[in-house]
Amino acid sequence: MSQPLSADAIDQIFRNARSRNGWTDEPVTPDDMRAIYDLAKMGPTSANISPARFVWVASPEGKQKLAALASATNAAKIVQAPVTVIVGYDLDFAEKVPQLFPHNPGAKAWFADPAFAKVAAFRNGSLQGAYLILAARALGFDCGPMSGFDNAGVDAAFFAGTRVESNFICSIGHGTDENLFERSPRLAFEEACRIV
Repeated sequence: MSQPLSADAIDQIFRNARSRNGWTDEPVTPDDMRAIYDLAKMGPTSANISPARFVWVASPEGKQKLAALASATNAAKIVQAPVTVIVGYDLDFAEKVPQLFPHNPGAKAWFADPAFAKVAAFRNGSLQGAYLILAARALGFDCGPMSGFDNAGVDAAFFAGTRVESNFICSIGHGTDENLFERSPRLAFEEACRIV
């Protein structure tokens, strides 16, 4: 039977975790990137479609290319962070369904309608992006998720020749308190939830 995580673990993943704007120079290694992904990929998606595609932008050249497509505020964060992940979703995800959902390879046909497939890709890719954040935090890293960039430009620069579209970006590393805002309020249960 599953047991609740310790209070310290919950604090690290949720209660004390913050969206970081400043970064130390401690690297995020390829092994770290693989460990984060290998944990994040275990999160559930519809029929295990796993449409998210991740580009880990770690090189100085890659950072400059991505920063040039972001708002000025976000550009500085991208350049400073050890790595910024472009979280995309693959509109051709259904090609992998026979591999990922082997007990029902015919499930590929469920996504034959392009409009439905796009919604499924975006929804489940967003989930996987959230899992990436939680996985990084669980492994001791800080995250700085962002929008504020030119999606079409990022798609052309990083996903050319594919049917992958960018969703959001997320810097990962060891954060500092630079430009760290006070935690913003959250809605109370009564404001956001109903029990029916």
